[in-house]
Amino acid sequence: MDNKKPGVGFGIIILNNKKKILLGKRHKNPEKTVFKESETWTCPGGKLEYKEDLENGLKREVAEETGIKINSMKLIAINNDINKYAHFVTIGFLCEDFEGEPQILEPNEITKWRWFNFNELPKKIYFPSQKLIKNYKQGKIYIPNIKNALD
Repeated sequence: MDNKKPGVGFGIIILNNKKKILLGKRHKNPEKTVFKESETWTCPGGKLEYKEDLENGLKREVAEETGIKINSMKLIAINNDINKYAHFVTIGFLCEDFEGEPQILEPNEITKWRWFNFNELPKKIYFPSQKLIKNYKQGKIYIPNIKNALD
């Protein structure tokens, strides 16, 4: 019997005033992520800590990763993200009200931040972020676990 349990994580689509999305390039070492994906682009986010509420956890993670201060956000997605290494329920948010510019504050995890136009996204996107972007584009809170979420 397998005693593993799913974790809770979150990701956030941060849109600037030009309606570009912020994505970070993951480290080349696959051990730096629970899903063991390296050199993919990802939305800011992370794991919920014990006794932490979602809003504070997300604000903490974004500040730790990017230096950006989230002023307001709204819930846009709940996804079930599973591969052979991990299982997370990922809560997705949208933010268009923030302060600051992205900085590389955790170079052992994210090696660069970049603003992308939605019709010019990079090819290799971290699969939980793929699903979050698809939720946003389709205006759906939940999309079943699928192989390639951007199709």
